[in-house]
Amino acid sequence: MERALAALKQNGIEAHFVASGAEAKKKVFELLPEGAEVMTMTSVTLETIGIPKEVNESGKYDSVRRKLMSMDRTKEGREMRKLGAAPDYVLGSVHAVTERGEVLIASNTGSQLPAYAFGAGNIIWVVGAQKLVKNLDEGMRRIYAYALPLESERAKKAYGVPGSSVNKILIVNREVQPGRITMVLVGEKLGF
Repeated sequence: MERALAALKQNGIEAHFVASGAEAKKKVFELLPEGAEVMTMTSVTLETIGIPKEVNESGKYDSVRRKLMSMDRTKEGREMRKLGAAPDYVLGSVHAVTERGEVLIASNTGSQLPAYAFGAGNIIWVVGAQKLVKNLDEGMRRIYAYALPLESERAKKAYGVPGSSVNKILIVNREVQPGRITMVLVGEKLGF
């Protein structure tokens, strides 16, 4: 944990350690200004600690997800892609963090990747301790052997699809815009 925290900071990612999911939620809302435009990415980690409900239903934030849910994909697909790709704030999680501070995010559709890679003004990732790995090879194994089967089961239940797949992977080695990415590392298992 200490090596990862130090490496993340060296790689331009602000990193905070908290002991529990409750503390992580508190930290996220300390970092997120009330009234901000916010996109909550699909995340079991965030769901577990109740962040999407607070952001999308409290009225305290300008919820991009709420806007997207009211739009017609057939008629407004282009606008929907733009809204999701470049919000002021994006909240989510990742699949693995290496001891060298490299961050891996896998995706079926890639919908969250534009915001994470460049589009969002600010990113806050909440990451359970079980996602810490030694290196990129271990991170890739974690994605395919651990996270993918669990995500496939979640997708079957949530969307009625046959499962999920790893079609796109983003690896963040370093963030060049100071203060853009903040990671809240949690000393307990959250999400998968």
